[in-house]
Amino acid sequence: LCSLLFPTERRRREAIAAAACLTEALVDHLNVGVAQAYVNQRKLDHEVKTLQVQASQFAKQTAQWISMVEGFNQALKEIGDVENWARSIEMDMRTIATALEYVHKGQLQAASS
Repeated sequence: LCSLLFPTERRRREAIAAAACLTEALVDHLNVGVAQAYVNQRKLDHEVKTLQVQASQFAKQTAQWISMVEGFNQALKEIGDVENWARSIEMDMRTIATALEYVHKGQLQAASS
């Protein structure tokens, strides 16, 4: 009976040792994956922060561009207003010049008669 227990006990211990080795190998394999996931997560966090900073800078730059374009549009409107004003003044001056010519011709005709 004693001779039967020892081989069984030995096999049981070998099975336990093999199971422990397998468990350790599985845990090591999982730890490598977990460590890689952690490294990847840190990289992603860094990239997200960088992207947030860049997006904020881009938003500020875009706001400046919009402000510049609005100012440019306003300047163009003012130029158009000045152009219209100049045309209006030119038309008024032509009307006045025509009236003065008419009066002058009338005075010349009256003087010659």
